[in-house]
Amino acid sequence: MATLIGTMILAIALPAWAGITYVGLVRARRGDELPRPRPPRHRRSPAGKAAWVAGLAYLAGGVLHLYGLSYMPFLQPEDACWFNAGHMAVPDSSSALPVSLVCAGEEIVPWWVNPGLLVLAVTAVAGTVTSIALALRRLADRHRTGEREARG
Repeated sequence: MATLIGTMILAIALPAWAGITYVGLVRARRGDELPRPRPPRHRRSPAGKAAWVAGLAYLAGGVLHLYGLSYMPFLQPEDACWFNAGHMAVPDSSSALPVSLVCAGEEIVPWWVNPGLLVLAVTAVAGTVTSIALALRRLADRHRTGEREARG
């Protein structure tokens, strides 16, 4: 019973006391004032948003491709068919792009992997091109505005 009480003191009371003491020290140092609010964040430009979309599409495409490659034979080709299709044989064919593994005439890789890779690749490339185009357009607009102000 004494061990249980000691454990409760160490597990609950001691950290609570330390936290209360720390908060008291911090408030004493600040003069008991409320914390300052954070300044508002700058809004992302459309080029930045497109770059984020492109980056996420590249990342998701890489993860999906690694998932598809997890079906591929690496060291023991016959094991790929055994673990994925229950057929102990060397695969009929396999390729990394498009992701494909054929064992005994049956495609083992899920049907949605390659269309998903295509959609993510198109999204990533479109996002990259859009981001670059918007950034260049914004730069040109700033340059034109700067020339007008310099003349005026």
